[in-house]
Amino acid sequence: MKQMEVTILGQSYILACPDGGEASLLAAVASVDTEMSAIRDAGKVKARERIAVLAALNLAYQLAERPAAAPAPAPPNARASSDSVQIDTMLARIDAALGSDGHLL
Repeated sequence: MKQMEVTILGQSYILACPDGGEASLLAAVASVDTEMSAIRDAGKVKARERIAVLAALNLAYQLAERPAAAPAPAPPNARASSDSVQIDTMLARIDAALGSDGHLL
């Protein structure tokens, strides 16, 4: 795990970051910094702690309002393999039903 230095609302922080997660962490930092800056710039809240709490609540609300992500489709190879098994099973059932009258394949 590596460490990255980031800046949020003019304050520098050192954060742990998993390998390969740099872009996601920087995107999250940018979102938090943007939200906190907007609250500060509105001028109604001055305390950094209150700004952080309001920003966290705003971001959490935005996440909750997003439509639920659809589950990822199965990889093509897995789906083809599953389909092949289902077809073989159906053919076996049809062959059993036809009995000695003949086999489809």
